[in-house]
Amino acid sequence: MAAPQAAASTILKATVRTEQGKGPARRLRAKGLVPAVVYRRLSQPLAIAIDPKALRAAVAGEHRFNTLLTLEIEGGAKAETRLVLLKDHQTDPVQVKLLHADFLEVRGDEKTRVEIPVVLTGKAQGVTDGGILQQICRFLQVLALPSHIPLKIEVDVTNLKIAQSIHVADLKMPEGAELKYATNFTIAVVSAPEKEEVVVPVAAVAAEGAAAAPAAGAAPAAGAAGKEGEKAPAAKGGKAEGGEKAKK
Repeated sequence: MAAPQAAASTILKATVRTEQGKGPARRLRAKGLVPAVVYRRLSQPLAIAIDPKALRAAVAGEHRFNTLLTLEIEGGAKAETRLVLLKDHQTDPVQVKLLHADFLEVRGDEKTRVEIPVVLTGKAQGVTDGGILQQICRFLQVLALPSHIPLKIEVDVTNLKIAQSIHVADLKMPEGAELKYATNFTIAVVSAPEKEEVVVPVAAVAAEGAAAAPAAGAAPAAGAAGKEGEKAPAAKGGKAEGGEKAKK
């Protein structure tokens, strides 16, 4: 079977760097270029210089950093081309300018590891029933041929009910791409709605307590008043007898 050909790529011009270090890098940026490195499997990394504006334009499409690039490199022993993917980059946090870029050389007939966004599609049945849809995984590491790097991985959650979930083993990869994973982790789940707890306001509790307890200085209940009234004459009588005894 013939080796699959790489998809059409975006051309990016570059030149070989003969000097390395902070000083040469500053001088390079002053000229409107940035330092970059091409990492190759069977060869030493290749130091190059690129136009940051051209690189931003090259990866501005829908594939973003998974855009297949063809580097046309000049300034070496001979002009050469390299099929690469942008693997990393550094940006000035204040001026938001590109400072450095790393590229990984790929081959059209070999799968490479790329990070692909996960997009949920459809409305889950569990959400209609009052559940809450949660997306646990938003990116997946996928092995794919350069010509078959998927734009995104769509996951249909329409049939997902409350307390049901979709795992990585349930996904179907497009042609030319595959997943390798050690554990069957969760992609999305529909959780049951949380029960609302009735919280009694503090002011209401205080009002109920005040209504149950008699106010200070209030008249005693009728039964209590009767008993005190029975005891009162006896106390007076005792005092009268004491007075008669004193006179005697």
